[in-house]
Amino acid sequence: MIARRSLLRTSGAAAAGALGVAALSSTAAAADSDPTAGVTRTLLQEHPSPAEGWEAVQTLVQIPRHKESGRHSHPGVEVGYIVRGDVLMEFDDRPPLRLRTGDPFFIPNGVIHNARNVGTVTTMMLSTYVVDETKPLVTNY
Repeated sequence: MIARRSLLRTSGAAAAGALGVAALSSTAAAADSDPTAGVTRTLLQEHPSPAEGWEAVQTLVQIPRHKESGRHSHPGVEVGYIVRGDVLMEFDDRPPLRLRTGDPFFIPNGVIHNARNVGTVTTMMLSTYVVDETKPLVTNY
């Protein structure tokens, strides 16, 4: 199992890159120009799956106003719920999906997507993944 807990909520580009989140920038100008600045994934829990080689991971994803997660995929499915905010979920292979507070969503294994905050508050998404335990949770494109 990959020790994701040590990587989440850790400052620095190496830790952030390993999870597919942007490292916090040292200057406001750089943060303003980086569309993923301030995006965080906080690990809530992880457990072995009943299927050998897989694990269940749950995170709280926060996307500040006018920011986005960046194009990425996961080595398994993502089942999510919009706790707060408005998101335009963009996909490489299908039309975008507008999600609002209270909406659930599902992203199939390996599908490249980007969550863009199109609302007026920091978006909070509860995301649960069932993923291959030998691969990184997030692969950026």
